[in-house]
Amino acid sequence: MNFKKWCYGFMAIAMLGLFSCKGGKKLKLNVFSVDQDIQLGKQVSQQIESDKKQFPILPERGNTEIYRYVRKITGKILNSGKVKYKSRFAWQVKIIDDPKTLNAFATPGGYIYVYTGLIKYLDSEDHLAGVMGHEIAHADLRHSTRQMTKVYGIDLLLSALTGKESAIKQVATGLLSLKFGRNHETESDEHSVIYLCPTSYKADGAAGFFKKLQSQGGGRPPQFLSTHPNPGNRVANITKKRQELKCRGTQTYRREYAKVKNSIK
Repeated sequence: MNFKKWCYGFMAIAMLGLFSCKGGKKLKLNVFSVDQDIQLGKQVSQQIESDKKQFPILPERGNTEIYRYVRKITGKILNSGKVKYKSRFAWQVKIIDDPKTLNAFATPGGYIYVYTGLIKYLDSEDHLAGVMGHEIAHADLRHSTRQMTKVYGIDLLLSALTGKESAIKQVATGLLSLKFGRNHETESDEHSVIYLCPTSYKADGAAGFFKKLQSQGGGRPPQFLSTHPNPGNRVANITKKRQELKCRGTQTYRREYAKVKNSIK
């Protein structure tokens, strides 16, 4: 297909997505296709892994047990039967070696990045599973491309899709500080519970993270979990969702988690 015609067609769809209304409200449309999420995510992941200064990826050699452990958690979530794009997105996991940063994020198309600082901060496997479920939800529900279109505009993401290096770099960096709205955060919190519910985990594992923040006087969560709504409300909402779904999992796997996080240098 002629690229110029493709762009015009895409922009027409974009305008429809941005301005179509129902009852005076904007429709929840994503101007990007699933295939474009996949393409954008692949390009952004290549940029992330080439930028060793900003994203120091923990080498797999010598850290096979840590990677095996984190990927096992990811596998449990993906095999819950609740992840819509389980078979289409990449769902590749990398660990960023930065012990001072409490962070995790997922690109469009399912490339997941977890910081060693977050792993060291958490206390049990179900807590990490809850946070990873939250990030998987952002990718699976395609929040990132919606939010990045809103923040950066369509032109930048289109440039990244066409392989423009500066645009790809800006998108990759932007994912670190991308702030999702209240609705997206609530939706991802709820889907974290939905994903964990069929597993052996305590399905409200993400709530444990917020409880720890509160117990330490951390009224403001890290960037990746935003500040909307506040941690206290999120604990209540996550716990309520677990009760509504009647999730039966009770496992936290604290002992196994302690061994793995203590192996991180």
